[in-house]
Order: sequence, then structure tokens, then C-alpha cells
Amino acid sequence: MPDTGPAPEIVTIPCLKDNYAYLLHDRATGATAVIDVPDAAPVEAALAARGWHLTDIVITHHHWDHVDGVAALRAASGARVWGAAADAHRLPPLDHALTEGDQVVIGALRGHVIDVSGHTIGHIACHFPQANAVFTADSLMALGCGRLFEGTAAQMWDSLQKLAALPPETLVCSGHEYTMSNLRFARTIEPGNPALISRGMKIEAARAADRPTVPSVLSEELATNPFLRAADPGIAQHLGLAGQAPVDVFARIRSLKDSF
Repeated sequence: MPDTGPAPEIVTIPCLKDNYAYLLHDRATGATAVIDVPDAAPVEAALAARGWHLTDIVITHHHWDHVDGVAALRAASGARVWGAAADAHRLPPLDHALTEGDQVVIGALRGHVIDVSGHTIGHIACHFPQANAVFTADSLMALGCGRLFEGTAAQMWDSLQKLAALPPETLVCSGHEYTMSNLRFARTIEPGNPALISRGMKIEAARAADRPTVPSVLSEELATNPFLRAADPGIAQHLGLAGQAPVDVFARIRSLKDSF
């Protein structure tokens, strides 16, 4: 039977210079998770403002700007910590070590774990259908994807295909406010894309008003994000790669962004 409980609540929390953490609150049970903890203080403030108690901490990958606040939050709240088994040797201590296909349980909410290695090996995303959201951190980002610090272009392309297959209305909760830079780059790849032109104006207005550009919507990413659109023949033609495999076009786009 379809879920008929109250819709979960998602709160976007700016942290550090350009990071985001997210609260996911199950209204039915009161359980509350934070996805990534760049810094404990903004998360604690967001919890206190809403009168919520933190029950769970979900870590997407080991980079310091996603885990530095975990120890403080865990000590203050007693929250359980969830993270990738493949990354456990360089994560804070885990209560639940996850592999692809496992579930993260937040009250009555169930999150499906997706291996999205590429930015790092062992990076995970978590899709919560009841919240209509996927928490992607530094894998799929607004108009971008993470730099390949550890994985290969083939790994990241495969990871992005998993995320692209989610329902198009899914909210993409990514980990950084990089969207203006990603927009400037995307315009070099598809300068005539009407969807990108329209989205670009909205992004510029949001940033001028100091509003976050995330979460985004997967359908928007599919229409405008060059890293998801490497199979488009027009992009391949624009890059002088007509007829090449999408993964090779993706690798070229990633290389161009690295030097942008």
C-alpha cells in the first residue's frame, strides 16, 4: 500500500564557506537525521530552532568538510552513525556500515543506499522515496558532478546513470553551493540549450538574493547538467567527439571542467 503518513520535512543548512548539511525529519515518529556534518554548530542551531532531537547521522563520504562535526553531534545527541562499509576505515566510527542496496532507517522512513563512487571510492548516496529526495553530496551536484579524486570517469558515469534513473521529480540534495561556477561552465558546453538559459536566470536571481540553489530537481538536471547529458549527440558534436561513447564524452567534459 502507498505511504499515507505525513510528508517528511527537509531542511537545508549552509555550513562553512559553501557546504550544505541536510536535516530529514520524520513527522510521524519524530526521528531526525542529518546528512553530512561539515560543522556541528549550524546543525545544532537548526535542530534547536525546531525543537527536534537528532537520532541519526548519515555520512556520504570521508572528506573532512562532510564529517568534521560528526563527533560533536554524536556526543551531544547519542545519534546512530551510518556510512559506507567500503569507507569505514576513514570515517568516524559507524553504528551501521552500508553497502549498495542496504536501507537507512530513520523512524518510519527508509532510505535506499546507492554506491556512487567516482569523486571518492566508497561514496554513497541515499534515496528516500517517502521524502521524494536523494542525498548525493559530491556525486551529482546542481549543474555539476564531483571532481574525480579517486575514481575513474567510467565509475562516475556509471554512478550518475544510477541517479539519473530515479523518478524525475526527485529532489537532488547536493553538498555544495557551486552552482554559479557550474552554470558558467555549462554554458560553454551547451550555449543554446533553452532549458539551461532559463535555469541560468533563476540561479543568478537566487544567488543575488543569497538564496541556496539546492535542492534542485532531477528533471532539471537531466535537461541542463552537462555531466548527465554526455549521451546527447549535440554535445558530442560540439566537443568534436561525434560518434564517441557517452563515457568518453563525459570524460572530456570532466577534464574541461577541471581546467575551467
